[in-house]
Amino acid sequence: MDSDKSVMSRNKLWLITFLFLTSLVVNLYFYYDNSFALSSPFLRLTWTTKAATEAEKVAAIYCSDHGRAYLDGIPVNGVPICECHNCYSGPTCSVLASNCTADATTGDAMFLEKYWLHHRVNTAMLESGWHRMSYFIGHNFMSDELDRHIRLLHNAVGNAKVDDKFLVFGNGVTQLLNGVIISLSPNVTATPTAPIKKVVAYVPYYPVFKSQTSFFNFKGYEWKGNASDYVNTTNPQDFIELVTSPNNPDGLLRKSIIPGSLAVYDHATYWPHYAPIKYASDEDIMLFALSKYTGHSGSRFGWAFVRDKSVYDKLTTYISTNSEGVSRESQLRTLFIIKEILLQIKLNRGTIGDFNWYGHHTLRARWVQLNRLVAQSTRFSLQEISAEYCNYFQRIRNPSPTYGWLKCEWEEDTDCAAVLSNGKILTQSGVLFEASSRYARLSIIKTQDDFNQLMERLSVLVMAKRSTSGYNYDIINQERSKRPFIYGGDEGSYEST
Repeated sequence: MDSDKSVMSRNKLWLITFLFLTSLVVNLYFYYDNSFALSSPFLRLTWTTKAATEAEKVAAIYCSDHGRAYLDGIPVNGVPICECHNCYSGPTCSVLASNCTADATTGDAMFLEKYWLHHRVNTAMLESGWHRMSYFIGHNFMSDELDRHIRLLHNAVGNAKVDDKFLVFGNGVTQLLNGVIISLSPNVTATPTAPIKKVVAYVPYYPVFKSQTSFFNFKGYEWKGNASDYVNTTNPQDFIELVTSPNNPDGLLRKSIIPGSLAVYDHATYWPHYAPIKYASDEDIMLFALSKYTGHSGSRFGWAFVRDKSVYDKLTTYISTNSEGVSRESQLRTLFIIKEILLQIKLNRGTIGDFNWYGHHTLRARWVQLNRLVAQSTRFSLQEISAEYCNYFQRIRNPSPTYGWLKCEWEEDTDCAAVLSNGKILTQSGVLFEASSRYARLSIIKTQDDFNQLMERLSVLVMAKRSTSGYNYDIINQERSKRPFIYGGDEGSYEST
């Protein structure tokens, strides 16, 4: 009897031990599966397989390297069609239109697309259907991890001092710019006797400064034009000075010219591929954009560093009221992109794998080509930019600006944008920048196809013989930019000055 009880006790003990070990194994499996799945080389993909397969299938669609197919493109027989570059058409974008108009209007940094094609593994992004569904990320609308990586990026590049400043995300610099101006301006409803702010910029300046400021027409500020007209003002604190550095359109590094003004620095192109990093900018308000730095204009992501807590509070209130923050998808994509840039800086700094080196190398080649072409006649000239020491590259860096600031030198070519338009090149007139109509801005950062078309059309104008019978300034097939605020509804934009 005692023997039977002993056997039963041992069996019961073995059963309990077996159940305990089984439970432990099962729990460890699920714990491992949930906690360490991302680092496991043996992970079995389940719900992501379909999305990943579709993404790769669309990315593999052949478009002759003159276009791209996208997941959200218009489908034909269930397959997205190729979306062709300017002047190209056909099912695979292989048909080049003859005598097509080159488009050099917008600053769409598509010259960086090839880099991201080569770095597709680390920048591919797949989201769950439940990713960040809430309005909030933690205590606000901003990702703390993205905040941290943006600061790491600036410290790695050395273009800004950011550790002692607040960071605000926006839907591109355009939204942040308006938010900053409002944040620096008085609330005339609450304080009707407060002097309104005067918004100015030094000529030539980015046209959006004027058009957006005038468009929103906020009661606390007004557009007052050229900053150089107010250098000796006795009330500099009443001025908001918008400073683009490097400047749009001429690519020169700039500083505020009104001592004591409230300066807002647009540093959208203060990155190694556009300009030498001569110093770490330490301004009270500094704006940066993903669109110009990485080329991801469609993500509509920008950020502002703000020193003053009260301005920061007003700006965050503006962003939350205006758009309730920035898309979580845009924040996630930006995080992936910046992580890859930081990784390549660490592993391949100073080589073609380094994003900043690649950008400078590619754009430098275009700038050299454009200068060589323009130098072949006396008809046009380009801005002069000197080679300077760059702290990032730790050497003398040759110029590679975002735009060509082209001047028509022949006496009869008083409207440069019209001259170029008649030669089938769309540009932005110098008048838009409050400069002379003898100037026009050429974007050289678009696709390689756009740049090739620009060079082909411009070569005809460069080689043209000078006419003695005058010039026809009628603009042929003049088109307007698809971007708002570029022209601002100013029908006099092409008048001579």
